[in-house]
Amino acid sequence: MTDDPLRIKAGGADMEIDLGAEKIIAAERGEEKIAVEIKSFIGTSNISEFHTAVGQFINYRVALEERQPERILYLAVPIGVYRKFFMLTFVQTIIQRFQITLIIYDPIGEVILEWKN
Repeated sequence: MTDDPLRIKAGGADMEIDLGAEKIIAAERGEEKIAVEIKSFIGTSNISEFHTAVGQFINYRVALEERQPERILYLAVPIGVYRKFFMLTFVQTIIQRFQITLIIYDPIGEVILEWKN
């Protein structure tokens, strides 16, 4: 972990991405710098939480492209929400259209289960 949270200024706006980290992909690929926006989806409306998450993701990605273009931004979501909500056709369309990279995590075991690029 390199920054928690990752603070970034772009175009006069100050933002905080939940964490910045470096993850080793594989020896032949070397190191990849990442930033992760973690969402719990604990509100009353998954679609409302999704709107917020996508908006933040797009804003953060634009800021990172300007200030730290070597970082790849991920949206981290809990496995239960991923299985039930992120499988909806509408959600999948948004993820594909806006090229949202995902981390699926287990909030109880506090482990990453899958990386989706």
